[in-house]
Amino acid sequence: MPAQVYGEILRKAREAAGLSQAALGELLSCSESLVGLIERGKRRPSKGFTLAAEAALGLNGELYGLLPNTTVMSTPTWFSEWPKVEEKAHTIRTWQPLVVPGLLQTARYMRAVLSSAPWATKQWVEEAVETRLRRQSIFERGIPPLYWALIDECVLLRGVGDDDVMREQLTHLLEMTERPNISLQVVPLDVGVTAGVLGGFALAQGDHIADHVSIDAAAQATVTAREETVRRVNVIYDAIHKWAHPIHVSRRLIREVAARYEDQR
Repeated sequence: MPAQVYGEILRKAREAAGLSQAALGELLSCSESLVGLIERGKRRPSKGFTLAAEAALGLNGELYGLLPNTTVMSTPTWFSEWPKVEEKAHTIRTWQPLVVPGLLQTARYMRAVLSSAPWATKQWVEEAVETRLRRQSIFERGIPPLYWALIDECVLLRGVGDDDVMREQLTHLLEMTERPNISLQVVPLDVGVTAGVLGGFALAQGDHIADHVSIDAAAQATVTAREETVRRVNVIYDAIHKWAHPIHVSRRLIREVAARYEDQR
């Protein structure tokens, strides 16, 4: 690994975030001197340091890709950090242009999505499904979070798995959105390109945590509480939301698509 290249990227990202070495060290639970040594290429960064630094600085694999012997099979920080944010959140808002949001997916839909990954093995898929199902338990809390989801209409039209998988998934969406804390709105295809065309994300707010955002990427998501990043993603969410169908129209559309799968039985 070119330590100097890694250190230079880290330094530039830290300075762009307006953080001193001491401030970054505090965020990463390490010393100022360690940050300095890594930036100067004098100390080999660990995988844990790298993942934490990317989350804190809003990076998306720029540092991680420089580590030796790493692949996308490695557990990314969002896999463990984002569920912790969800557990403390009182409000979660998400935009998904390609697939049903994870917290609203059925187990069979999850398996179909996860199995499409080039590195997928049966064990990896089942572990990922189990983790995602555990995340959904936040809806069973005494006071569950408010959950506002926006999806592109193509999510309803893209076949994931077989017809039974899609029929079950669409029925599940209708059942979940009967809950008073869960809202789902569909952005119609005929609006053309929206601000969310570049990818999905989720925003979380809580009384005892900073606002966080999880931004999707091909290999791993980025989780950050950087105020500027959170602010920008909030603006994007609002820009997408203005194009969405009202809730009752969205539910009607889901029922119509589900009926097509029912007719094919």
